Amino acid sequence: MGCNIVMLGPPGAGKGTQAGPLAGSRNLPRISTGDILREAVQSKTELGRTAEVTIARGELVSDEVVIGMVRERLAREDTQAGFVLDGFPRTITQAEALDVMLADRASLIVLKITVPAEELLRRLSARRVCGQCSAIFGDGVAGSPCAQCGGPLVQRNDDRESVVRERLEVYARDTEPLTNYYRERQTFAEIDGAQPTNIVRRSVEAAVGRLQGAARRPAANVGASE
Repeated sequence: MGCNIVMLGPPGAGKGTQAGPLAGSRNLPRISTGDILREAVQSKTELGRTAEVTIARGELVSDEVVIGMVRERLAREDTQAGFVLDGFPRTITQAEALDVMLADRASLIVLKITVPAEELLRRLSARRVCGQCSAIFGDGVAGSPCAQCGGPLVQRNDDRESVVRERLEVYARDTEPLTNYYRERQTFAEIDGAQPTNIVRRSVEAAVGRLQGAARRPAANVGASE
């Protein structure tokens, strides 16, 4: 049986932190739409130029663009045994499109990481990224050297406090409804993301193992939004 996993949760909840080790432990590709979009911005592609302004405002790139990008990625050979999706779906429209993409594949395991809003604001405002290797540090100081490559740490535009608040508002409006979309499925679980990282990681691994046992046939993936 394949293992198709989606990581849900607001910005700063730790989806990316957990998605990498989870994908590695199960030898699955980690697919991060956020990383793909940021690479496009840095490369100054047409998509990147269009997305740059949207991302800087803390808003979401259009469903049409993101769905097309994910559909192409999930058609590749390395995803046939499963994948870990980080950053998709973010809207009901995207979730419905994903159900269609996976109609003939293993049931979708959905993990939602929950963290209180004030903790999310603190985490994101304090986050710094290496300007050279893109390593992420939860409490870095701008201008300090990266512990991995020595490059300077910087604050991303979408981690500034004013933008963070907008991102959280957008999440509450557009993405939180996914909780109701998936909640009644046997393959949905919520994880307390306010715990220490290693405890969250163990909770994530345990939930995946439990939900794989409860997975329905592929046709059970398709559901109506509430």
